[in-house]
Amino acid sequence: MSESPVLDRAIAALRAGRTVRVGGLAVLSVETATQTMLDLLDPNGNAPMLLSGPRAMALGLGNARDAAGDSEPVEVRHCEWLDREAARALADPSRDFDRGPIGPLNAIPVESPDCARAALTLARLAGVLPALWLVADEPAVAIESAEISAAVAAQSAIIVARAKLPIDDLPASQMVAFRDPASGEEHVALVVGAFGGEPPLVRLHSECLTGDVFGSLKCDCGPQLKEALRIIGASGGGVLLYLRQEGRGIGLANKLRAYALQDRGLDTVDANRRLGFSDDERGYGMAAAMLRALGIESVKVLTNNPAKVAGLEREGIQVVERVAHHMPTNPHNADYIATKKKRSGHLD
Repeated sequence: MSESPVLDRAIAALRAGRTVRVGGLAVLSVETATQTMLDLLDPNGNAPMLLSGPRAMALGLGNARDAAGDSEPVEVRHCEWLDREAARALADPSRDFDRGPIGPLNAIPVESPDCARAALTLARLAGVLPALWLVADEPAVAIESAEISAAVAAQSAIIVARAKLPIDDLPASQMVAFRDPASGEEHVALVVGAFGGEPPLVRLHSECLTGDVFGSLKCDCGPQLKEALRIIGASGGGVLLYLRQEGRGIGLANKLRAYALQDRGLDTVDANRRLGFSDDERGYGMAAAMLRALGIESVKVLTNNPAKVAGLEREGIQVVERVAHHMPTNPHNADYIATKKKRSGHLD
């Protein structure tokens, strides 16, 4: 999968409900661990929980410790009633409105903040909720905090396949598949037509199964994708990067949890934060690495999101122009698009 087999094993273990040692902490996913595993590793019921800062703040724990904040982990002392089911109810905010208050909760100092942050990053890479048991165990998989941080920071893209891909109403096109050495995920670039050495028109499109495939009206992703291809084709050529960043980087299952919260009245930003994530977990290192692998160092970007422009420039790609990407709203996504403008800085 990746250039770091130990990272692959750590991600797989966390997804499978097994323990992983991150630096000095042995952690177990609250979402995937079984009660049997928890009983085996914590027979006396003493294991505390580790929560992300945003989730802790949503539970009213944000001011319980001086270090708590939007990005700082929070440790919750174990108590008699905090079994697996109660812990999952705490960790999963999509259940917040279907239960009564849970508590009292007692936040305690995080002894190894760097390891705790790295462990929560590992949970995000594994696509599980950012909530972990801290257990006493010597697991088979151990990884250092620095290795997780390095995998996130050192984005690179390996071309693994490419082929011609004829598409209706577009110039001659080819699809190029890339693999992320850190996570093993595959991303693709659709290279449309020819751009004659000039900075190509580039669209960064985050994967959206619900919108791109099923035509969901809750977002504007499907229409954005189709219109971007039309604009790129009409301009004579360019590149569409299709990035595995479902739900602004939180994954499909967590995106559906966010949808459930939106159905209860939260906007997209507050829903993500209540889940324990920032409002946008995407990075642009992979997009920049893909462009460089294609021999592209300078681009025009088709977007209304200034964070994409700033992200590419931060990763060393020169953005010579931002091209607006306007889409009409519908009754189901009007509030979502308004929130992106008001709270995430999207442009008209």
